[in-house]
Amino acid sequence: LPSARHRGSPGEPRALFALPSAWGPLPAPRWPIECEVIEETIEHIEWVPPEPEPFCQPTGPHWAPATLGEEHGTVVYHLSPAPQGSCFTRARIGGAPGPLSSPAAPLEGPQDTTLLFESRFESGNLQKAVKVGPYEYVLMLRPDLYTAKHTQWFYFRVQNTRRGPLYHFTIANMAKPKSLYGEGMRPLFYSQRDAQSRSIGWRRVGADVRYYRGSSGEEPAAFRLSWTARFPHDGDTCFFAHSYPYTYSDLQRYLRALAGDPVRSRYCAVRALCRSLAGNTVYLLTITSPTGAAAKRAVVLSARAHPGESGGSWAMRGFLDFLLSADADAQLLRQLFVFKVVPMLNPDGVVVGNSRCSLAGRDLNRAYGTALCSSFPGVWHLRAMVERVLAEREVVLYCDFHGHSRKNNVFMYGCDGGGAGLRLCQRIFPLMLSKNAPDKFSFPSCKFKVQKSKAGTGRVVMWRMGVSNSYTMEAAFGGSTLGGRSSHFTVEDLKSLGYHLCDTLLDFCDPDPAKFQQCLSEVDALLRQRLGREPGSGGSWSDVSPSELES
Repeated sequence: LPSARHRGSPGEPRALFALPSAWGPLPAPRWPIECEVIEETIEHIEWVPPEPEPFCQPTGPHWAPATLGEEHGTVVYHLSPAPQGSCFTRARIGGAPGPLSSPAAPLEGPQDTTLLFESRFESGNLQKAVKVGPYEYVLMLRPDLYTAKHTQWFYFRVQNTRRGPLYHFTIANMAKPKSLYGEGMRPLFYSQRDAQSRSIGWRRVGADVRYYRGSSGEEPAAFRLSWTARFPHDGDTCFFAHSYPYTYSDLQRYLRALAGDPVRSRYCAVRALCRSLAGNTVYLLTITSPTGAAAKRAVVLSARAHPGESGGSWAMRGFLDFLLSADADAQLLRQLFVFKVVPMLNPDGVVVGNSRCSLAGRDLNRAYGTALCSSFPGVWHLRAMVERVLAEREVVLYCDFHGHSRKNNVFMYGCDGGGAGLRLCQRIFPLMLSKNAPDKFSFPSCKFKVQKSKAGTGRVVMWRMGVSNSYTMEAAFGGSTLGGRSSHFTVEDLKSLGYHLCDTLLDFCDPDPAKFQQCLSEVDALLRQRLGREPGSGGSWSDVSPSELES
């Protein structure tokens, strides 16, 4: 990595980038100097439950702790929030200099059953915990740094657990009025002892899961997530999370393994697209076979513009695992296309545990239209890279991986525009993907209207630059209700989306047009059915507005 004295401007691209040695230490993440960081490295094993994890029965907001204010309880964990109105100034490895503070209340002895909370680690988010009963806690999440909102992502550690009691947890400042927690989604839980002794990783837990509006006097309105849970062991170290964590260091470990693989590194070049505001590297992977590059079309993929949508990283991981494999279809894809992949657009937000924003305090997926390289280096350099690629070859697909908090299943947002033929063609890739992943992907949930509020998103800006097939892929935080399922997504489900996207790309670009024409006919029939037109009745789609198609 560039040394501190040669760093240059925050958005300065690096033409060449030597990955960290396959055997050396990982480059440490850079944190804003306001952030305290514990020294322990937090890592979790990967595990897939042997049986599907069903949604719980949705319950109404009838149960709530009798007292929700700290005036009636004891503050047992409290991180000092960033000062209101502050902004990012500088970063360093390890965050705040000097000795760490002690945000957790000390235990009074072995008989003290108070949980010990901690969130000062990579991607962690918990600002405050108030004990309001012997085994009852009210929690507050930290807003995205340098903002006063976007409380959704949580990821924190608890220690000093007891096996027998039923614990009640309430997160009292969730931001969104609607959530999949209200439709049967359950939080994720990890026991360190179970991981070490039984190789069990993240799993869904919680009974009485409720999502509801807080007291009517709160401004702005806050929403509450509450659940009950029992810990499997005394004295365990456990974690709760909103979605399967995937940190910046997880990505760097993956890229280090890639660098140390003499086969895969031959057709995957890893460079720095740019550096983030904090000086963390935004990686760019170029994947293709070494021959015939000049005639190839391009595919551009990105993920983690929104740091709290960690499922996007798992889908990206599945995509890279397959594309870099020895599978015959993977080899064919590398022969046909040049892949430009940005696996983590917002490393700073991922590092500090934000839900939506970068350290500029802004949503990067509304900033693609901006000229402010210094404020939004990742998306600025991604857009500039796509402009350069378009000057020399066709970009057949752009896809940005995201997560969705209010709708189950996987679906896409596309761009409805151009002539009648184009607006049908833009629906073909999502329809093909729904056929390849029928138990996960919902074509009826896809939308193609370009709203004014989405003008700065990656898919709309890339589409206006000339990428006809430009999409946002949304994977639910919850799971699937398709193909007889009613269960949460596992890590393997999310990774499989990457494989299905590869499979669909081959179908979409097949020289034999049979599949394409079949899907074109199906899309035409579906839209006619939606508008009440007779199949085969003819007529142009150019006189139908996107609003009519999506009503």
